[in-house]
Amino acid sequence: MTTSGRGAAVVTGAAGGLGRALAAALHADGWRVLLTDVDAEAVGAVAGPLGGWSRPLDVRDEAACAAVAAEAAGGPGGLGLWVNNAGILVTGPAWEQDAETRQRVIEVNALGAVNGTLAAVAVMREQGHGHVLNVVSLAGLIAAPGETVYAASKHALLAFSLGTLTDLRMAGVGGVHVSCLCPDGIWTPMLHDKLDDPGALASFTGSLLTPERVAARAVRLARRPRPVVSLPRWRGAQVRLLDAFPRLALALTPVVRAAGRAGQRRQSHRVRTDASRPRL
Repeated sequence: MTTSGRGAAVVTGAAGGLGRALAAALHADGWRVLLTDVDAEAVGAVAGPLGGWSRPLDVRDEAACAAVAAEAAGGPGGLGLWVNNAGILVTGPAWEQDAETRQRVIEVNALGAVNGTLAAVAVMREQGHGHVLNVVSLAGLIAAPGETVYAASKHALLAFSLGTLTDLRMAGVGGVHVSCLCPDGIWTPMLHDKLDDPGALASFTGSLLTPERVAARAVRLARRPRPVVSLPRWRGAQVRLLDAFPRLALALTPVVRAAGRAGQRRQSHRVRTDASRPRL
């Protein structure tokens, strides 16, 4: 059952992984969810059990983001929530990536979320209420080795989000909120092929989260906006400490490498164990 008074919730990158889990969790919490993704067929299939409301969207297209925001705002309650989840991960040293790859990461992860945020804020300012929830990553809080361009895009998104929230308050807009969710590594297709990738070690240094756990935290954040939330909380405190002391973080690089490789081995073992279990 949905609660029309809340308005609509838009989720980008909703065809799979975390986006799919976010859409399902928000739907279960009573939101009317508009699922968007560059893959129109895949997102349409995911949207079916959740009310069937989906649209193809390339977040790099500013006009397309504005059109989705306008459509979502046209129903009862207007546009209540916009979740910028769409993102891509490319690993390895930046000098090994071509210019097109680097540009695509920045455009999708940073500029795409900027487009979505501004499209939503334009509608929400007129309404007088609304909430933009940006899925950032712990990589937005610290320079993750091996994920440099990805981390740079997430740093940009964090700065843009907090700056926009401050600008809203300076403009006297108190009913529109911007929140950043910064989860640790999540076991989604984004990491499924990274178990032997030395560039992805940083994503495996903690305990991998499930998409459902992150989605549940996002639902709580949607109800009670906060500028920045890390998941788990202790990891946020840990990486912020390292970010405050870059020489210490640099000195601990061998420890990070060892912890990440151990995490990859643990996850590989879990994957093999799950694959060997008989299915009923």
